[in-house]
Amino acid sequence: MDLSSTEIVVTACVMVAAAAILWKPITRRRRERGIKIAVHSFRIQREQLEAKFFDLARSSGKPRGLRWLECDWLEGVTFGRAVDSGLLTAFVGVNIQFEAIEDGDMTDVEAVGTIRDAVAIFHFHRGMWGTGGKVLFNMNAIDALARLEGQFLPVETDDRVSSL
Repeated sequence: MDLSSTEIVVTACVMVAAAAILWKPITRRRRERGIKIAVHSFRIQREQLEAKFFDLARSSGKPRGLRWLECDWLEGVTFGRAVDSGLLTAFVGVNIQFEAIEDGDMTDVEAVGTIRDAVAIFHFHRGMWGTGGKVLFNMNAIDALARLEGQFLPVETDDRVSSL
């Protein structure tokens, strides 16, 4: 059976239209599956990621004049996706305790020993979780996502909805 050029063009148009209609649901399902895998991976690696975070943050020299003593990790994790790059990010609440470095600027500051609420930041990049030891002080994980509105969108996970 020979097809006319008109039939070939119509068939091609129908196939392109079908692909366009199916493209969005397919990519959405694929993205959702990727998020599930990443969240599961974070949960498995969390202890090692926390240790790496503490080592990097402690060696950063920030905040100036303070030494990191302890980092108590809170249970929940709030996930967000960077608006510009799509990078999946985990925001984890922590309570951090510092001490003043001897002969430093903070030696006589009374508030140095106060436990600080903060958020540790982790990124999922090229199939792996990592951290640069970045911390956001004076907020919890949900507050961090709210303050970064416009930069991050909340990501829904099976056991927790990250919401603003």
